Amino acid sequence: MASQETLLERLIPGDLEHQIPAAIQKALPGGFRNRLLQVGLGLLITFGFAFLVRRWIERREAQRRAPTPRAAAPALPRAPEPEAIAPVAAPPADPYPEPLPDDGGEATRYPMLARPHVALAGPVDQAMYASFRAQLAAAPREGALVVSLSTPGGDPEVARLMGDEIRLLRDYSGRETLFLGKVAVDAVGATFMAAFPADRRFLTRGTRLMLQARQSQASIALSGTLEAQAASLRARLGEIEEAARIEQQGFREIIAGSNLRFEDVAARATAGWYIEAEEARSLGLVHDII
Repeated sequence: MASQETLLERLIPGDLEHQIPAAIQKALPGGFRNRLLQVGLGLLITFGFAFLVRRWIERREAQRRAPTPRAAAPALPRAPEPEAIAPVAAPPADPYPEPLPDDGGEATRYPMLARPHVALAGPVDQAMYASFRAQLAAAPREGALVVSLSTPGGDPEVARLMGDEIRLLRDYSGRETLFLGKVAVDAVGATFMAAFPADRRFLTRGTRLMLQARQSQASIALSGTLEAQAASLRARLGEIEEAARIEQQGFREIIAGSNLRFEDVAARATAGWYIEAEEARSLGLVHDII
């Protein structure tokens, strides 16, 4: 069977291998290779020129879009160096400095002592206790509490009662309590003064303290059986011993924070020991004199 004739063989009869190059050379004068070279050079020139034109246009666009550099800001004058601030001295922990020599001007150092909130004068008895309670109730509820006293003596149990109320006030409220002795603070007056710390006690100039052991006079009538008389004596002896114990405790509270020894106070208080204000300050019994 004869092979089927293709469409290309119909159009170009004869030997295809020789006729196609000849046809191409005929259609492209100058030869096939020369034409390809011309086409290649034309494409190279065309695309090369287009590439250069595109790069030039891109460079122009980049220059146009580039931001204009801002002018440098003028230099500001240098701020002056701040002056050094002197450190503030911390306030002293103790509002009552160590006592200075008595020069007559101490009153200005303790202005709150000029007007005591509770002012007591006279014998220490139930009437003084009532006045003490009334003045204490009317005193300010905040700040330091100043109590002044001038007394020739009186009931030691009333003095201890007022002292206990001062301690309770200080312990429960945390308030500062100050004592100011005036003119005379005798015997039980010192017992009341003992309720205040030594560095919170003050005396006016010329004031006198007096420490004295308790005095007692009593007669015991004995009657009945010997056993009953012995019981009466033991009861009286117990009262005396308890009073002596309370007295010793009071002396220890008075000299707490001072330069005195208990033995010296107990020995000198037997006959009554009078202490002037300057001596009381030097012994540490009071903080200062005004």
